[in-house]
Amino acid sequence: MNTQELIQESQRWLDIISAKELTAEQKEKISTDTVDNFSFYYNRGYLEYRKSVIEMRDNPALEWAGQGSTFEDLQGRTYIDCLGGYGIYSPGIRHPKVVKAVADQLARMPLSSQELLDPLRGALAELLGEITPGDLQYSFFINNGTDAVEGAIKLARIFTGKTNFISSLRGFHGKSCGSLSLLGRWEYREPFLPLLPGIHFVEFGDAEAVEDELYKADQTGKGIAAVIMEPIQGEAGAIVPPDDFWPRIRKACNEYGALLIADEVQTGMGRTGKLFGVDHWGVVPDILCLGKAIGGGVMPLSAFISTPKIWSVLESNPFIHSSTFGGNPLACAAGIAAINVTLSEDLPGQAARKGKKLMGSLIRLKMRFDRIIHEVRGRGLLLGIEFANTEIGYKVVSGLFRRGVLVAGTLTNSKVVRIEPALNIPDKLLSQVVDALEDTLKEVDEAMPDIQADPE
Repeated sequence: MNTQELIQESQRWLDIISAKELTAEQKEKISTDTVDNFSFYYNRGYLEYRKSVIEMRDNPALEWAGQGSTFEDLQGRTYIDCLGGYGIYSPGIRHPKVVKAVADQLARMPLSSQELLDPLRGALAELLGEITPGDLQYSFFINNGTDAVEGAIKLARIFTGKTNFISSLRGFHGKSCGSLSLLGRWEYREPFLPLLPGIHFVEFGDAEAVEDELYKADQTGKGIAAVIMEPIQGEAGAIVPPDDFWPRIRKACNEYGALLIADEVQTGMGRTGKLFGVDHWGVVPDILCLGKAIGGGVMPLSAFISTPKIWSVLESNPFIHSSTFGGNPLACAAGIAAINVTLSEDLPGQAARKGKKLMGSLIRLKMRFDRIIHEVRGRGLLLGIEFANTEIGYKVVSGLFRRGVLVAGTLTNSKVVRIEPALNIPDKLLSQVVDALEDTLKEVDEAMPDIQADPE
């Protein structure tokens, strides 16, 4: 396209964005253009990976509008959102209080000069310092979860003077190179090797293995900068560790002088039925990473938070770690509103109550369909259903989508389908999800007389 054509094309999309209604002809062209644009300009692999495209090849579902726990595609078909943007939509889609805060700030000033002090950045840091466990106090704001982990890696290294880390198999901490070094699944790591050296992996939930790695590193003079774990593994399939796991690794880190990093990017802000995942075990980490839900489902926002003692190493050069857009006024407005909504609507309490009820329904379905369901697990509204093999998981996701329910598999355990809705999802919608899942399981069970479990 020449310059004039580019201006016309961009204006066409601006008109689409601002349109209150679209004609059938416009919708058809948007659908065709979107598939073509993904194929030729974005990532054509999405066209084979996304269930919304595969199940509806002739008329794919294009995400268009949403509110609360439901969204509509371009054609007006309505879906119950039980994926929640992988944990982004804890307060639901377009929560009015969060949207208003961002809109009000947008009308005043969207970004900052970065040279003057920004009131909202300070206000959000204060709120996080007050709601996070123990003596966690100082925050640094960025845009996504992997950036929060990158910052935590750097802070742990500069504070301890050590470079080695302990992480977990199937743990997920992001896909930038530092965070990817801590990710415990080979298919995401292998194309980018070599990554950061000195990473030791243990089975998640095995406190003795963590203790052994700390002991061996201490005895050989290597030392460990930090142990990083998710309170409950999300992408591995809602794996809950034994109750003694977090208290034991906290004690071991204290003994060997390693920091303890809690990756709460997915579990934080009420997802598991507590404000933070580590609250289930009364453990205070040295660094806590947040993301996803802290932006209120409206703005990209993440943070890593630590204690005054650890943060003091940054005071001599406060720009040793920086971010152009991290902590911008729009994101901080969303974060302030997200905290307000989380506390005022008791989203953690809602997650605990609704998660317990939903887990009961899933357990009853497992008893009926134990031939195809291997296990159900999780806490709050971070729940996973593990099937006998990946094919079943795929069929269940597809079957639910055809019935108007959006779920998805997990990145490091493809046999597991996650259920991760908004924490304030109405009980009526959860009942509809259970009914749709029951119908889907009947269909899959009848269509697969011979089932072979995938090897572990």
